[in-house]
Order: sequence, then C-alpha cells, then structure tokens
Amino acid sequence: MGGIQTIDVRLEAAHEGWRLDRALAAAVPTLSRERLKALIRSGAVEAGGKPVRDPATKVRGQQALRVAVPEPSPAHNEAQAIPLTIVFEDEHLLVIDKAAGMVVHPAAGNLDGTLVNALLHHCAGKLSGIGGVARPGIVHRIDKDTSGLLVVAKTDIAHEGLARQFAAHSVNRRYLAIVDGVPKVPQGSVDAPLARSATNRKKIAIVEGNSGKRAVTHWRRVKALRDAALIECRLETGRTHQVRVHMASIGHPLLGDPVYGRSGKTHGKLLNELQFYRQALHAAELGFTHPVTKNRLSFSSPMPPDMQELMAALGV
Repeated sequence: MGGIQTIDVRLEAAHEGWRLDRALAAAVPTLSRERLKALIRSGAVEAGGKPVRDPATKVRGQQALRVAVPEPSPAHNEAQAIPLTIVFEDEHLLVIDKAAGMVVHPAAGNLDGTLVNALLHHCAGKLSGIGGVARPGIVHRIDKDTSGLLVVAKTDIAHEGLARQFAAHSVNRRYLAIVDGVPKVPQGSVDAPLARSATNRKKIAIVEGNSGKRAVTHWRRVKALRDAALIECRLETGRTHQVRVHMASIGHPLLGDPVYGRSGKTHGKLLNELQFYRQALHAAELGFTHPVTKNRLSFSSPMPPDMQELMAALGV
C-alpha cells in the first residue's frame, strides 16, 4: 500500500507480561511509545493478521506482530527558505543559534517567518514525523527578542527523550543578561513561582502559593558597568519570561525590556542611540544528553554584536 511502511516485529520471551505499547517501544526504538499507542488504537498493529487495538494488552511470550506506519502527514505550516545558524545537526536533532527577532513557533500575529517555517524548509524530507506529522519537535522556546541556543527534535524518539530531560530539569542552560543597576551582592537565587498575570494576559507575574509553576533562577554578577551590570543566569527551571521577571523582581530588570523594564530615563537615550530595542538577553550555553546516542553534548554561543556594542557603551 503506497505511503505506508510495514515493520515486522518479533517480541521475545523476555517481553512476556509487558504492555504491548511498552514492548513495541523497546523493539522499535525509532518510534516513541506515544506514537505506538496511537498506531495501536488506530488498528495499525496486527497479530496473526488481526488488529490489536488496546495498548495495554499483555504480551504472551514470543509473538510476531506487524506494524503499519503511515508516512508523516505534511505540516500545516509553510516551509520557508529562511537563513539559519546551525551549530549541530544529525539525523535525530539539531541545535540552532537563533537571531533576535525570530519567533520560534507560528501563532496569531506571527503565522510565518518563524523558526518552524525555516526548519520545515531546511529539514524537508528528513523529518520522521513527530506524532505522525512531518514537523520539527519544539521542546523549549526562547522569546522572539532573545538570541541564542535551542535544540529541536527531528524524530519522535528524540522529541520524547529531550522532553523528558527538560521536565527533569537536567538540561544545562546559561544566559547572559545586561541589567539595569549594579546588584550589591555578587550572586543570588530567585525561587518564585510564575503564572500568567491576572490583569494582563501578555505578562507573566510572580504569584503566591500553589497557583503558579515553580521557577528558580541562579544569577551571578559577571561585570559591573555604568549604572548597569552583565549578569550570568543559570536556569534550574525554564518558564516563560523567567529570567526577565525574576531579575525585575529583585530590582534589576533587563535593559531594553519593553514589558518588564523600567520606564525611567537612565539608559533610554543610549538605547535609542544604539537602536537597541529588545531585552538584553542571550542564551549562551546549552548542554544535554543526546536522547539516542546518550553522549553528553554542550554548546556555547558568543554574545551577539548588538549586546557587545551595548556593553562597550556602558563600559566603566
């Protein structure tokens, strides 16, 4: 049948008593367990020529199965030839050094020109299908006007493995930020839960009790500047706008931040002269365990020219 890949699987005696979806995930490592669950429920897994539709079916010793895997459906988003800075790529994933100004995922107001549009063009024919759809797997995001590193999955199994690491907070993420004012202490941590603001849905706010998601930022003063400072932030968690909100909460908002920055004129004239119209934030380091090879990977990205220019202008 055109457009369908057939995989013959032989489960061994060691799989006896396992759930069918678990046993198949072990036998077919290119497909994630969630993808296999969906295939089982759709009748795409057969035993003795008959479909098995319950992922929880217990395996009975050695068993021959046939899995029919449809070709990934095309993504709804348009593939666009947008230049990308690719730091690392293999058949499972790629690491991008994103420029400030690029939105990661299409959404209202940014339906094209995004990282996803660029990746659909770059990876044409090389995406095995995240959840059955030929699309890149976005496991984390950085804001439109934040520059720096992020990892993207190309296969189901890589997506699942990376998502597990982000959920377990085992991914190393280091950011560089230029903040308003010079912190009086050399380092500190902000442990304050975050949620959507009740008064402005476009903003994130620190909330009390259990109404928000746990968010922890460890920061260190790297260099004091003129009424500003270069700060290194290491994320224990990765929440939307985390660094921006946490640094603002201790009285040192990011320079150029249009949402959480100060409305004062301390640096306004300089930012206008430099045409620096974004939050001064750069994802400088990213480290994780490759979900397939199990090798530990680490990448770094130099501070972009606009932040270097701002640093030079603020030099003591």
